Amino acid sequence: MHLKIITHERVVFDDDVNEIYTKTTDGEIGILKNHVPVMAALDIGVTKVVQGNDAKFFTTMGGVLQFKNDEALILTTTAECGDEIDVTRAKEALKRAQARLADSHAAIDAKRAEAAIARAMARLKATLNN
Repeated sequence: MHLKIITHERVVFDDDVNEIYTKTTDGEIGILKNHVPVMAALDIGVTKVVQGNDAKFFTTMGGVLQFKNDEALILTTTAECGDEIDVTRAKEALKRAQARLADSHAAIDAKRAEAAIARAMARLKATLNN
């Protein structure tokens, strides 16, 4: 089956794969060849792609997954391959977001801080597996 991961700026991945695992807003989903057609909203998380004996991990920051006729398409605002992620920067972003959320005196938007934490954690998770 074929998978394309596309953002507004670029095609992040475009190749044949054996397995796809990703995080939707309803939970985790796994797709193998000949899976029934599916359309799902993606959550902030990590998409695992298996090609033969190799696995690649990508951050997917929301978006949509469409699968039909052994063609998978992920449209997302941001996607990064785990081996392209700056681990130090992701750790710093996580610390900043956690500090903003923990500061009870700061006038912050808790949802934004939680989303920043989720993005940073997804980046770190994707780097650990590559």
